[in-house]
Amino acid sequence: MSHASVPSYRQRIGYQAGLLGGSTLLAAALLVMGDMATRDTIELRKAEDLKASLSQVIPPAMHDNDLLAHPLTLENADGAPVTVYRALDGLQVKAVAYRIVGIGYAGEIESIMGIGADGKILGVRVLAHAETPGLGDKIEVAKDDWILDFDGLSLGEPPAERWAVKKDGGDFDQFSGATVTPRAVVGSIRRGLEFFQSHREALTTPAQITTTDPDAPVRSQP
Repeated sequence: MSHASVPSYRQRIGYQAGLLGGSTLLAAALLVMGDMATRDTIELRKAEDLKASLSQVIPPAMHDNDLLAHPLTLENADGAPVTVYRALDGLQVKAVAYRIVGIGYAGEIESIMGIGADGKILGVRVLAHAETPGLGDKIEVAKDDWILDFDGLSLGEPPAERWAVKKDGGDFDQFSGATVTPRAVVGSIRRGLEFFQSHREALTTPAQITTTDPDAPVRSQP
């Protein structure tokens, strides 16, 4: 088609700008619709992954509640909020779990730790890290059983000053060629235990939870 046969209105700048703007709006609308369609699925997947991680640090037999329901939010020593998931048997708090973070060789090492109401560690699992493969990744339970050595320990067993790698005068093994990584994990676990000790009353007081389910036990939120 020759330039002369194109309708004159199509040659106007206003028409071309409007066409471009309309295309942009349409693309934006499609992106928003796609995001809305997948958002629920993504959130559901995140919740499923979190539940799977929690089940590794709090034995399912210990509780009769949904660990993701009615979490507590408390502040750590730095004033940052910490989301606490409680394992309940009826209204009794049997255990709690929350995320802990240490700074390793390649950045943050995020873990989740489960602690019984008696203050003893039920389990620790690393959720995310960027440590060196073949060295630092031994903190993963799938790569090494090192992380299992913390099960059953507490801030008094060993004493707080012994919560360090052996190179730093503590009780815990480091990895050959990768001391920074286990040092970061041990430090984060110690701080997690200190958090439990500082908030022990709030964490272990019998739960009071409000529910709108008419068939559920009546509980009230503090």
